[in-house]
Amino acid sequence: MTFARSQKGMSLLGWMVVLSLVVFLASAVFKMFPHYMEYMSLEKIISSVETDASQDINSVGAFYGHVSRGLEVNGIRDFDLKDSLDVKLEGNEFLVHLSYERREPLIQNLSLVATFDKEFRVRKP
Repeated sequence: MTFARSQKGMSLLGWMVVLSLVVFLASAVFKMFPHYMEYMSLEKIISSVETDASQDINSVGAFYGHVSRGLEVNGIRDFDLKDSLDVKLEGNEFLVHLSYERREPLIQNLSLVATFDKEFRVRKP
């Protein structure tokens, strides 16, 4: 029965390993979180075309202008709108394809990559 008494928990080395893993994962999450927030803002800007009747968005150019203003309001500055957003007008709907990726350096030559790819069908207001 002395075996059960000799086990008292993790050693200092065990705690240091666990702590370093938690710090590594937290670092990765904190580096990628702003990119996901940016993506959610873009989704909201694109979807707001349907609900915002005060804007007169009837053409592809007006759609790009609306998204550009939304990016400016939300403080998203390093987003290439022409390469990442493809807008087509079919009848009474905009067909929008949002496709881009973000890279965030993690450790020396290792990077975290987030790829965002979504299609929207947005009715004209």
